[in-house]
Amino acid sequence: MKPFILPDFYLPHPARLNPNLAYAHDHSAAWARGMGILSEPGPDGELVWTAERLERMQMPLLCAYTHPDCDAETLALVTDWYVWVFFFDDDFLAKYKNTRRHGEAARYLERLEGFMAEPGSPAPEPGNPAEAGLADCWARTIARTSPDWRRRMRLSTHNLMVESLWELDNIARERIANPIEYIEMRRRVGGAPWSANLVEYACGAEIPERFAAERPVRVLCDTFSDGVHLRNDLFSYEREVRVEGENANMVLVLEHFLHLPTQAAADLVNDIITSRLKQFEDTAEVDLPQLFLEQAATAAEQLALARYTQGLQDWQAGGHEWHLRSSRYMNSGMNPGPTGLGSGVARLAPGFRAQLKQHMPPPRRPGRLPVPQLLMPYRAIMHPHVEAARADLPQWLSAMGMLDPAVGWTAESVRGADLAGAAALMGHEDAVEDLILRSRFLGWGCYANDLLSRVYRSAPVAGREQLRRLPIFAAADAPPPVTPLECGLVDLWGAASDRIGQARTRRMHAALRDLLGAWEQVLDNETRKRIPDPVDYLDIRRITAGGPLLAALLGTDGAPVAAGFGAGDLSDSSVIRQLEGAVFDHLGLVNDLYSYQKEIQFDLEHHNLVYVTQSFLGCSREAARDIVVDLVDERVRQFDHVVREDLPVFCEDYRLSDDARSALDDHVRRLQHLMAGDLAWYPTSERFEEQALWISHRAPVPGGSSGRFASELADLRTRLSRSVASS
Repeated sequence: MKPFILPDFYLPHPARLNPNLAYAHDHSAAWARGMGILSEPGPDGELVWTAERLERMQMPLLCAYTHPDCDAETLALVTDWYVWVFFFDDDFLAKYKNTRRHGEAARYLERLEGFMAEPGSPAPEPGNPAEAGLADCWARTIARTSPDWRRRMRLSTHNLMVESLWELDNIARERIANPIEYIEMRRRVGGAPWSANLVEYACGAEIPERFAAERPVRVLCDTFSDGVHLRNDLFSYEREVRVEGENANMVLVLEHFLHLPTQAAADLVNDIITSRLKQFEDTAEVDLPQLFLEQAATAAEQLALARYTQGLQDWQAGGHEWHLRSSRYMNSGMNPGPTGLGSGVARLAPGFRAQLKQHMPPPRRPGRLPVPQLLMPYRAIMHPHVEAARADLPQWLSAMGMLDPAVGWTAESVRGADLAGAAALMGHEDAVEDLILRSRFLGWGCYANDLLSRVYRSAPVAGREQLRRLPIFAAADAPPPVTPLECGLVDLWGAASDRIGQARTRRMHAALRDLLGAWEQVLDNETRKRIPDPVDYLDIRRITAGGPLLAALLGTDGAPVAAGFGAGDLSDSSVIRQLEGAVFDHLGLVNDLYSYQKEIQFDLEHHNLVYVTQSFLGCSREAARDIVVDLVDERVRQFDHVVREDLPVFCEDYRLSDDARSALDDHVRRLQHLMAGDLAWYPTSERFEEQALWISHRAPVPGGSSGRFASELADLRTRLSRSVASS
């Protein structure tokens, strides 16, 4: 009996088949035999793959559907890549996942990476089919690629290989990931970012290097990855969960986390797929053309990104078609969907439902939403010089021009909010000067949030221009500031640069740019009255909560820890990322719980995970709150799990010195203080109390021009009047 009925999928684009399928089929079969893939035994002596099994999987059909326009030789090479990656997955499962051999698995993967060398650099001699296949595919590919593409392909291949250990550890401990952790890790351990690199190769259109890190391009890859991975989770649930005993599957994750029946969990996964595909379309149709205008993209750059986008779209459509035909997955007896006249409307229906959710907000019930006791095993400690920071912050805000009733900021409201107390709880061992600087940064960030919500939402052009101007004030040679936000940043940056040194200042600058970009995305969504996709919301929230910027300011980001390792830059290692990600998510989601009434009833915002959950699941605000509470507690449990279980293994794997281990322990301790101190502040602050909210929202919000809140460059009427006068 099947575990569930496959749901109706959103299928906006028809699949197309490459005419060179037969050539790729014959080539891949011969290639697999030549690499020894069809003669490699597993631990039990049985072959990992037989010729019959490879034939049933129909890898050439997958590649012909997902790369419909490339020539025969390119299709053959891409097919070989896919034969290799699927064989690697099954071979690794048989030899290491099923046998729980963690140490041998780590050494095996480390050696495998040596077969992705730069042109002209030596590579090891292959000793098994996985190594031989990777070496052959890499050598045949790199001649037609740029160094930037090779770097990205090497990284995505590294991720899907090395992060397999995360799956291995969870299987060994019979641990099911929480939804946030699963999405984050699936992007690395899953093959979709790797597939996106091959889309570039097959389309003959690499992403221009200057656009690779831009948000619209990253969102295209992330939404593509999530759609591919979650679709695979639906089709592979029976094989992975029921047969092979794996637990890295989103259907299982939602069954466990939300206590849902299997069918309901599968339907919810399909809703997430639909929302991710709609986000992909929105990015391709709105954000990418806007990026072209802003960055003055050349015709060649626009064509390359257009081909890349089309390639990802073809992959989504072709991947679904292949899943219906491959023996690898649960698809027997499945209705392929309606055909014939008018059937396209039925295939688009899930997309209409997703779009309706994004533009039909749930009712905004007035009144406080109580927050239950949240899990926190770590102790918050108040800085002994908190009163110095409390005395300083109102004076500094006043000097910068940020005390303004129109934004809800007065000396009384600042004292009641006690942002200095929050800064004092986040780190109790710093010098008083560092505490005061952190307190001012929190004040500046909270002021900016209220400014965006109360002023710039009605003047989005001014808001966008202000956000894009701010990076120039985070520099030693900043121009004269015009607005309170600019004055504050100039003062903060000068003080921070003097105290924290160049390396941390550079990290802070990168974190600031990410923060401003995320704020701009929030402003865009609020202007369009668009409720964000839940996964996209979590991606943005990790940044808008200010965690990465605070971590760089506090010295609790992974970079200073990596400096003590003596083993290269390990700041992007899975362990460090999971620790920091758990803390950053905790900061944002705790705020969503306590600020719900402020943001939803008073500020009429759409960016709050409780509200997003209400919309996506169609549930009450109390039920949505309980889900967010569970997520918050799960992030604490994950942090604790990584500290107890993964850090000791990490130290052994990288043979860390005593000094490096001490630096890592200090890093963990400071992250614990940050998380515990932030949580301890909310019950003591008046910032989210109903009476304070009524008082702060009495003053009228400026209408029309944003006046003193933005430079004249953002004032459309000023520019028009000058233009008329000059003519």
